[in-house]
Amino acid sequence: MTLDRRQFLAAAAAIPALGAAEPEWGGTVRDGHFHLRPGLDANMRHMEGCGVTHAVLLARAGSTEQIRQMQAKYPGKYVWAASTDITKPDAEKILTQAIKDGALGFGEIKFHVAADGPELRRMYALAAELKVPILVHFQEVQHFDGEGVFSTGFRHFEAILKAYPKTQFIGHADAFWANISADYANQDAYPSGPVKRGGVTDKLLGDYANLFGDLSANSGNNGLSRDPEFTAGFLKRHQDKLIFGSDCSCADGHGGGISQANNPAAARLKGKCVAYETLALLKKTATPAMFRKMVWDNGRRVWAIA
Repeated sequence: MTLDRRQFLAAAAAIPALGAAEPEWGGTVRDGHFHLRPGLDANMRHMEGCGVTHAVLLARAGSTEQIRQMQAKYPGKYVWAASTDITKPDAEKILTQAIKDGALGFGEIKFHVAADGPELRRMYALAAELKVPILVHFQEVQHFDGEGVFSTGFRHFEAILKAYPKTQFIGHADAFWANISADYANQDAYPSGPVKRGGVTDKLLGDYANLFGDLSANSGNNGLSRDPEFTAGFLKRHQDKLIFGSDCSCADGHGGGISQANNPAAARLKGKCVAYETLALLKKTATPAMFRKMVWDNGRRVWAIA
């Protein structure tokens, strides 16, 4: 088949430019947990594949130039949060400069320290001082030998929420989501089966205005998919406190490339896009108004996105 010039131009116009895809979720969607990838286009390729329109890039401080180039190429699509090694004495100085350079928060903070230890306490206080949120990875069980654990002691995190009432915390990862169930005792990274009511995470989200939940990764997806009846009520209770994110490592938004890298325990999502799977689950379970809050409104409020 041969196209004349008019037909060719019409067909070309129907193909969206990179970054201009029409979302399939009924409107804009911001991925609140999206790690910075090499180059200017890799993040956008994933977003287009799964129907995400905007993202909070999680990046090490020092990535400012790449992020500025991405923001220039895709205006309005990206904001970012910064991380650095919080065990180093200059961590506060580095993160303060990142905020001055345009970062809207701290994250992902993922280090081999206790959740109530001095390293993280310094970050909690700094986040309050700078009036930015801090996204913390809580993990009590190794995914593979030698990985270690991160921000341990989430079951006692209520004391931190009380001690730092001006800090906005965003909870993420295995221990945060496994603790939706009252019978969790650090036995598995991703427990399955019915949720026992009265879990720590459910209680803290309800009791403390300064705690929010990051729905990303296998941990968030597993927490939401293990007990549909519980999930419906959980989303309704905390619809103003939950933020959609992916933490997905697939290349194309369809599960291609390396998905769930270095995490054998997350094999249930191998070959799938975590962003797409979680968005589909939320779309199926939540009302349209609740869905809009979780994929757009809540993140915009927490990160103070203009």
